[in-house]
Amino acid sequence: MIKNSRTFTSWGVALATATAATVTIGATTGGPPNPLPTDPQGRPTASQGKEPPTEPQVTERRRIATSVLDRDFKFTLTALRSQADPLAASVRLQVFVFKDGAWRESDRALVGDVDGWFWFPLTGRHAVCEFSTAGTEPAPVAVSLLITPSIGCSPTENFQIKDGQIIPA
Repeated sequence: MIKNSRTFTSWGVALATATAATVTIGATTGGPPNPLPTDPQGRPTASQGKEPPTEPQVTERRRIATSVLDRDFKFTLTALRSQADPLAASVRLQVFVFKDGAWRESDRALVGDVDGWFWFPLTGRHAVCEFSTAGTEPAPVAVSLLITPSIGCSPTENFQIKDGQIIPA
């Protein structure tokens, strides 16, 4: 008797599922198309709905790493969000020297390609895989950044700083 009860319950669930699937399929495939608007002026014309001209957008920036070597050099890595693709970014390496009581930029270079990085992994936790600097002349700089969590870190890009100028190594 218990065996028949279980069989009936399984068959009832299958029948209810099949009926629900039929109703759903019928609701999504049938019916008349959406009516077209009857008033042609119901839509904005060319002169209506335009936004006023806006000022150029400021590039979103986020400093992702900094290294200071005494008062000789300061190195920064900055993520620059793409204006063409909000998911893309570029990375800028900047070198500063300490002159007249202040840090002054002496050179800058891109790490990788323009918009060659993903913004969110680059500005998230663990974005910098390697950023090593040294105070020797020429000063070596090595940079490796997170591509994505699933891909991992980029190959290391090496630079040298000679007289405050960046030289790709």
